[in-house]
Amino acid sequence: MLRPINPDVRAMVDAAISASVPPLESLQPQVARANYAATRRADQPALAPVTSVLDIEIAGPSNKIGLRVIRGLDSHEALPCLVYFHGGGWMLGSPESHEGICRTLALAARCCVISVDYRLAPEHPFPAAVEDAAAAFRWIASNADTLKINGSMLAVGGDSAGGNLATILALMGRDRELPEAIYQLLFYPAVDLRLGTATFESAAEGMLVSATTIRWFVDHYIPGDADRSDWRASPILAKSLVGLPPAFVLTCGLDPLGEEGRQYSARLEAEGVAVTALHLCDQPHGFLNLGKAIGAASGVLAYAAFMLTEAWRHSGSRQLVGETT
Repeated sequence: MLRPINPDVRAMVDAAISASVPPLESLQPQVARANYAATRRADQPALAPVTSVLDIEIAGPSNKIGLRVIRGLDSHEALPCLVYFHGGGWMLGSPESHEGICRTLALAARCCVISVDYRLAPEHPFPAAVEDAAAAFRWIASNADTLKINGSMLAVGGDSAGGNLATILALMGRDRELPEAIYQLLFYPAVDLRLGTATFESAAEGMLVSATTIRWFVDHYIPGDADRSDWRASPILAKSLVGLPPAFVLTCGLDPLGEEGRQYSARLEAEGVAVTALHLCDQPHGFLNLGKAIGAASGVLAYAAFMLTEAWRHSGSRQLVGETT
């Protein structure tokens, strides 16, 4: 099957092959984590200047949870807030590795972005990340005044594994298990950990993040097959998506998770949720964190930030067709 590949992506993959960069899944988890942390900044443009960056710790279910609070606007008023969960297959990454994305969104959306440092597998398998994510979101909502954020304008977002967590929190908010988010910003989210879509194996052949990579992540995060059918692992299996907040869903054609993300977008729309579905057929999984090499990253983040500001502008006015004011 012929697949279009963005020239920036082709050049990046060729450079990695020439440099004999080992696949993540060939490494021990702790080594992969250290390599990821060491190289992530080199893959991104210089950090954009923001008003403030503050690291704090809060009590979690069984540990301290780190929060990186990034304010993109110098304002005495309470800012709308995006609670962001980093990607990295539930095994890698941190607020530091994704600070470039978070700063860009904070500036472009004129908001506060709070990045959550949840526990990672394999040391802390499912559902540790979900528990930390929920605890962090609940604490942020309860401490909105202290954080100088608008507690009625909280959005959830994340990339890959972080998109998985954001999706789950949106469901928990709808069901009143958590404060309700008003928007979900999902970048190539993992929504079906059964890993069984028709294109899962073939979509990312030759890419740096392949089906083998994703399976390696999931095997470490959630070893038990039965648990992968839990909606807190595979949110696409939730009985209903009715009543969820509007969503921005980015999917990529050169991504093992691309098809499940598109299925999730279609189901959101079919069940009455406003969704902006952006599909880039020539991009790979994880490209937003590779902005130094892949030019499309900055444009996609700018568009996502615009949709986020639109959600805040329309906050409180969500309706279904047939409803009257």
